[in-house]
Amino acid sequence: MNKHYVIGIDMGGTNTTFGIVDKRGVILYRDQIKTGGFESGEAYADALCASINALISKAEASGDLIKVLKEEIKGIGIGAPNGNYRTGTLDKAANISWAKNKVVYLADMIKERTGLHCTLTNDANAAAIGEREYGVAKGLKDFIVITLGTGVGSGIVSGGRLITGHDGLAGELGHNIVRRYNGRPCGCGRSGCLETYTSANGVARTAREFLEIKSDKPSLLREITDRPITSKDVHDAAKKGDEIAIEVFNYTGQLLGESFADFLNFSSPEAIILFGGLTKAGDFILKPLVKAFKENTLCVYEGKTRILFSGVQKENSTELSDEEAAILGASALAWES
Repeated sequence: MNKHYVIGIDMGGTNTTFGIVDKRGVILYRDQIKTGGFESGEAYADALCASINALISKAEASGDLIKVLKEEIKGIGIGAPNGNYRTGTLDKAANISWAKNKVVYLADMIKERTGLHCTLTNDANAAAIGEREYGVAKGLKDFIVITLGTGVGSGIVSGGRLITGHDGLAGELGHNIVRRYNGRPCGCGRSGCLETYTSANGVARTAREFLEIKSDKPSLLREITDRPITSKDVHDAAKKGDEIAIEVFNYTGQLLGESFADFLNFSSPEAIILFGGLTKAGDFILKPLVKAFKENTLCVYEGKTRILFSGVQKENSTELSDEEAAILGASALAWES
């Protein structure tokens, strides 16, 4: 039977968002649950599948879709931290309490509970597939997607195919070490990883460090005393001309640009695409990134690779939110399975 719908699931460190998607790439219904707070992967799978079934029932009851929707769903695609495409597992996902230091057979759990085929991969790989199908990577065969959120992920496409390695876990560029000595501790167990400096959490940590180091310098960020500083606070302050906030983004962009120049050496992509919450910082992060990228690019690669922001679009050509783009990326897995 020719199926008409799939379910795309974007599993983040904080929230899991999911939606029913049609063949045009339109998200017809969506919902979300918290990712954390569960005692085990089984408990998370129970809650997620209950919510998926509730969403299907809501769609059927609305009359907008066919009466027996589940029979028309081809499968489920999941983008998840440390998701292994080959095994359908979460492999020691450091930012998820119930998956840390464990291998969780999430795809099998979802299939058992829904009766639907389930394909799972790294969240950044899902974003890369979404960009290839719906976004700025359309027509490209060699590109890298870098996700800048709670962590830093990467999806690498070479010759039109995702690079997954022999074990399904290749492409963890966020865990390249950028500060060999006295580097920040990372959830992966190492120190100095790119993620610890250029994720949303890394930006917030840099801000706190700069405020301490530059103790005599005024900043709007010093007025935040009732809660931890966030990357959004840094962005809001930068928009108001706050010098420390701007310095934080300069530092973050420089580290990204230097790292991107290194990435060219192994896959020579046509484009490196930035995806995720930190892209909202716009030129605050892009200008120092591009400057450092150009200064550190090997001469044989000069001028060959573009730096782009995620550009997944709706039919009316308005840009999708990160949440929508991530769901579409995950849904593309289900169409391919």
